[in-house]
Amino acid sequence: MNEHAARPTYPLQVEGELDDHISRWLWLVKWVLVIPHVIVLVFLWLAFFVVTVVAFFAILFTGRHPRGLFDFKVGVLRWTWRVEYYSYSALGTDRYPPFTLDDVPDYPARLDVEYPEQPLSRGLVLIKWWLLALPQYLVVGVFAGGAWAGINEANGSTSWTSGGGLIGLLVVISGIALLFTGRYPRALFDFVMGMNRWVFRVAAYAALMTDAYPPFRLDMGAREPVADEAQADGIEPAPGLS
Repeated sequence: MNEHAARPTYPLQVEGELDDHISRWLWLVKWVLVIPHVIVLVFLWLAFFVVTVVAFFAILFTGRHPRGLFDFKVGVLRWTWRVEYYSYSALGTDRYPPFTLDDVPDYPARLDVEYPEQPLSRGLVLIKWWLLALPQYLVVGVFAGGAWAGINEANGSTSWTSGGGLIGLLVVISGIALLFTGRYPRALFDFVMGMNRWVFRVAAYAALMTDAYPPFRLDMGAREPVADEAQADGIEPAPGLS
C-alpha cells in the first residue's frame, strides 16, 4: 500500500485509483472476461474458510493468528478486490487483474491488512464473527446484496461477489454514464469506494484477522483516511476491542 506519514484509521486498507480513460463499452462484457478469475476465486474462498477455522482454534488456544495463514487470507482478499475493482463493484479500471495473491504495486486497486502484533482476544474469537458482527452484516447486506465479499459466518458459508445491492446499482448507473458520456461520475466513484471499504473491513473482522471493530461510517474516496485526517474531521480512529 501507499506509505502514509500517519497510521491508517483501520488495520485493513483498501485503495483504488480511478483510471483517466475507461472504455465506454468494455464494462458490458467484463462479466465474461472475469470468468477465469471467478473459477479460481471459488476454490480460494473455500480454502479461506478452512484456513479461518484452523486460525480460530489457534487464536483460541494461543491468542495468535498463524502468520502464514494470515498472509494467505490477505492474498485472497487482495485478489478479490482487484477483480471486483475491475468488474462490477467499481469499474474503476480496464486493466485486467493479475492472477496472483501477492501485492502488485502498480495495479490501480490495492489492499493490505496489518498483521496483529499484539495477541488477539481469546474470548472475542468465540463471538465476534457472529454476534458482534451481526449489525455489520445487516449493513453490508444492503451495500453488497445477497452475495457479499467476505466470510458469511452467520450461515457457515463463504461467498464472493462482483457486485450487488446498492454497490451494484450505483456501478450500473456509472456504467450507463460511461456509455453515453465517456466519463465516470467522480462522486459516485467515491461513494462506491466507501461502501467497498466497509465491506472488506467487515470481511477481515469476521475472518478473525483483527479485533478492531469496523467503524459505522463511510470513508469515501480513492485513498484510505489516516488518523490525523480523521481527527481533523472530528472522527476518532476505529478502536480495538479487548
